[in-house]
Amino acid sequence: MPNDPAPEIRIDVETAYLDAESSPDEGRYVFAYTITIRNEGDIPARLLTRHWHITDANGQTQEVHGDGVVGEQPYLRPGEGFQYTSGTHLPTSMGTMTGRYGMVDANGVTFDAPIPEFLLSIPRTLH
Repeated sequence: MPNDPAPEIRIDVETAYLDAESSPDEGRYVFAYTITIRNEGDIPARLLTRHWHITDANGQTQEVHGDGVVGEQPYLRPGEGFQYTSGTHLPTSMGTMTGRYGMVDANGVTFDAPIPEFLLSIPRTLH
């Protein structure tokens, strides 16, 4: 229905370098990221899938696809949010992640919620 409100999904990200789990001498840099997904629209929506593009400092990109996040497919009513923490590792001390969540609203309409690109970097890499 053309006059139905569209879901408005806001995605915020915080990152952390996990020094204790990393091995720079072996080219292994481990990062955690905490994602907060908030439904700022007027219609409920469920997160069904995730699709990530993870790029290291050498320009090498890996894609990750899967169902849900951390084993869940959260259902978000208007005003509700969901937060989770996950992680990734890179062969370089910095890189980026971006992607999208595949969502479905309460009317059965599927849509993508874009995940803004964010930086993964060891402390003091950028000035």
